Parts: sequence; C-alpha cells; structure tokens
Amino acid sequence: MSDFEEIYKLYFKDVFLYLRALCRDETVSEEIAQETFVKALNNIDSFDGKKDIRAWLFTIAKNTYRTYCRRKNLPLDEVPQIAVSDVILTEHIENEETAMRVHKLLHELNEPYKEVFNLRVFGELSFEKIGVIFGKTAGWARVTYFRAKNMIIDGLEKGD
Repeated sequence: MSDFEEIYKLYFKDVFLYLRALCRDETVSEEIAQETFVKALNNIDSFDGKKDIRAWLFTIAKNTYRTYCRRKNLPLDEVPQIAVSDVILTEHIENEETAMRVHKLLHELNEPYKEVFNLRVFGELSFEKIGVIFGKTAGWARVTYFRAKNMIIDGLEKGD
C-alpha cells in the first residue's frame, strides 16, 4: 500500500465531515472530498511536513469548496469557518449514544453557553446574528460558542 493510500484511509472521513459541516450536503461533500484527495495527490510534493497533514487537507478542501461555490454562483460570504474541533465534535455526534451524551452535557451548561451553542449548531445562525440576539458583538458570540464547545468536548473525553 502506498503512503498516499494510507493518508486517504486515515483522513478521508475527517475531510468528508469537515466538508459536510461547510455545505451540509452529503453528496456535494462526498464529491468535493474526492476532488480534495485528487488535488492532494497531484500536489503531494508541495507538502513540506511542517504542518499537520489533516490541516493541509482541510485547506485544500476549503479552497475546493470555495471553487465549487463560485462555479455554482453561491455566495462565498455564507461559507462558514469550521475549525478542526468542530469536525471532531461532529464525529462524536454521529453516534446516537454519544449524541445523547452531547445533549445531556449541553443541557447541563450554564447560560449563555447553552443558548449560544444551540443557536449556532441547531439554529445554524451566524455569529453576527447570535451577537445581535444577545446585544453583543460577533466576537463575543464566537468566544462563547468556542468555550461551550470545549466544555462539551471535555465532558465527552472525561466520560461525563
């Protein structure tokens, strides 16, 4: 098995989940993930190994998705910024039992963390809109969401 086949096996699911979080369409995510790995294979010589290969693949995936949006005349300003930790959380939620644990942990969060997380993940609102709801800035909403997400990930890792 080649090194690239190993990379594909190790990271395809992460790239797919990342893209699904970006576009929320399973078919499009699958297509762009495949295209991402074709581009990665064609440009593997440009990977210098200084960064995590998953971050490099996510960058290719994000740029490939942006190209897709331009081809389909979709507004680029609506392309969300998804962090690697969002993909990890999404992967946790894929499992029904773990999804219940996430909901339990979310229920136990204090406000405003609980509501900001709900508005962002389940309401799919932008940080700007969440900030407006709370009379705060988009930066405040971003930080509050990030903290809530980390509390949930910590709870999952501790087995709460």
